[in-house]
Amino acid sequence: MNKNELPKIAFLYLDYVMRFFDHSNFKGWPNKIHTITYHWKNDKNRFIKEVKNKKIDILIGNIPATAYDTFVQISKELPNVRFVPSLETQFPNKSKENVTLFCEKYKLSIPKTKIFYDKQKADKYFKNDASYPQIIKKSYGPSNYGGYFVHKVDNNNEAKKLIEEKKYTPIYTQNAIDLKHSGDLRIMLIGHKPVCAFWRFSGKGEWITNTSQGGSMSYENVPMASLELAVQASKAAKAEYWACDIAIDAKTNKAYILECATAFAAFPYIRDWICQYLMWDFSHGAFQKPHVPLFSWEELGKINPNLLRTMRHIGFGQYTQSSDAECYTNEKYNEFIMEKTKDSKSSDVPKNINIEDLDIYKDLSKRNNQEKSCDIQKINLNSTSLTTLMSLHAMEEDLALEIFEYAKDNIITDTSDLLDLESINETMINTWEDDIEDMRFDINDIKYKCLIKIKGIGAKLAKNIVDKKEELGKFTCLDELKDIDGIGKNKFYELKSRFKIGE
Repeated sequence: MNKNELPKIAFLYLDYVMRFFDHSNFKGWPNKIHTITYHWKNDKNRFIKEVKNKKIDILIGNIPATAYDTFVQISKELPNVRFVPSLETQFPNKSKENVTLFCEKYKLSIPKTKIFYDKQKADKYFKNDASYPQIIKKSYGPSNYGGYFVHKVDNNNEAKKLIEEKKYTPIYTQNAIDLKHSGDLRIMLIGHKPVCAFWRFSGKGEWITNTSQGGSMSYENVPMASLELAVQASKAAKAEYWACDIAIDAKTNKAYILECATAFAAFPYIRDWICQYLMWDFSHGAFQKPHVPLFSWEELGKINPNLLRTMRHIGFGQYTQSSDAECYTNEKYNEFIMEKTKDSKSSDVPKNINIEDLDIYKDLSKRNNQEKSCDIQKINLNSTSLTTLMSLHAMEEDLALEIFEYAKDNIITDTSDLLDLESINETMINTWEDDIEDMRFDINDIKYKCLIKIKGIGAKLAKNIVDKKEELGKFTCLDELKDIDGIGKNKFYELKSRFKIGE
């Protein structure tokens, strides 16, 4: 194929969101791969204009939950641009609720699930009807932070306490599966073919089966039922690349989908395989489709992880079956063929469907609108948890931890205080504007030991403020700060943005 006949492709990047692909993954692609970055907030029109000006045919990249609705609109205004994965394919990325809707639409087995917007109905369910243990999850928001938003409750009292503490909207709860081998499975697919699968076991004293929280992995004896269910889900999603977390019931050996999405952590060589597959797809076969033998993960899993990370371009020779008894190998293994995905269409997304076992509204758009209005909980950076920090737009775990540690030694009265951290700039802060509460301190409540933790206030000025407060009894207006020694015009305007007079 002449390289002029190839589509013009671009990476779809978003500020502060970890990049899944880069140019090195597309080894051998002869043409320039463009980069188009979405800068959040009111960037929709500029983004669309840039895509049109560069005459992009294909945009490659996952969309985080917080930008999903915006990109649904963007994709409609770019009808001739192919999004990879499609927005329809990325529907389950947005929320746990969407995962459930997707599985129900395509009759994929999942644990019994209830979703409540009405807290009283949830309370009634947990008290009278739920079987325990229950797994309660945050539905909307980040989906790639291990078990931070997944909780197990063993009785009604624990469920009630958790809901009061977390205030998740909607309340999303599932029957816990009695896990075979006390673990679940992560399965990754390219073109509907499983290319990697492994068991995940919980760490000592933990129940979450997540390696980021002390769990362990095993590539051995992955059950065929889990592969079959993952392939079924991948084909339903029409996904170029896909991952499923699957539980196997210890009593029945039945497989259940716990999570599924195009957004997942993948080893470097798997990202290379995905892009080899995409180049094969985009070039209509001019590039070679990757050949990945089934169960190759068992051998790759024996390699030291440190070495494996450096082995970027792992390949396998095409297998040719001999003429002896190998022709009688299990035909089931031949069912998993890497193939081109079908084109997505708007009807692929679940809408207005009647889900008998779910306590949710039938009108999806109404649910989504309510979700937006109910799920916003203002955050005070001085008192928030690490888990809540990670719910902010495009927040990464390392950055959340940095902010969390900063707040231990400093009192944050304005988000601009975070500019002290090298990894944060004003654009990022602006994306959080609607999610952060007023953090100004009540000047009449604050103590000396707190004052000296506020930016711009040293020990001497802190003492002067405390002395003035004792002299007045209490401040009645912030203008009284002007009478304090050490507070000139500039210092006053700086402090005025950090304090308030409480009611």
